[in-house]
Amino acid sequence: MPGALGPPAIAAAAARGLYRRVLRLHRALPPALRALGDRYVQEEFRKHKAAGPAEAQRFLREWENYAALIWQQINEDRQNSREKTVFGIQLTEEKLNDFRDEQIGQLKELMDEATKPNKQFTISKEKIQDTKYKN
Repeated sequence: MPGALGPPAIAAAAARGLYRRVLRLHRALPPALRALGDRYVQEEFRKHKAAGPAEAQRFLREWENYAALIWQQINEDRQNSREKTVFGIQLTEEKLNDFRDEQIGQLKELMDEATKPNKQFTISKEKIQDTKYKN
């Protein structure tokens, strides 16, 4: 049938829709989490563009689960204004054992980035003195 979409085209459309949905959900996250999450999503979807059918299916299923979880947590956050919502979940040992070494490395980098102190500006004494005496 000419012009019909085959499985690769349907999978690509599903991936684009999921990608956009995740980025829209991230708009409701705190700014630092949103920036970190957006970068991670962009990298992961870019890396998996040429994934085989089985890997692509698993990849999309995991991101669907993530989107559902984040959507639920955002709604809980909106309803529960007194307590600070924790976004995400603890990974089980079973889930971690399924990861490849490369994925474990990425997870460590993500954790390091997510747990950094939230410093927006760094001002040292030398810089303050330099700006005072420049005039």
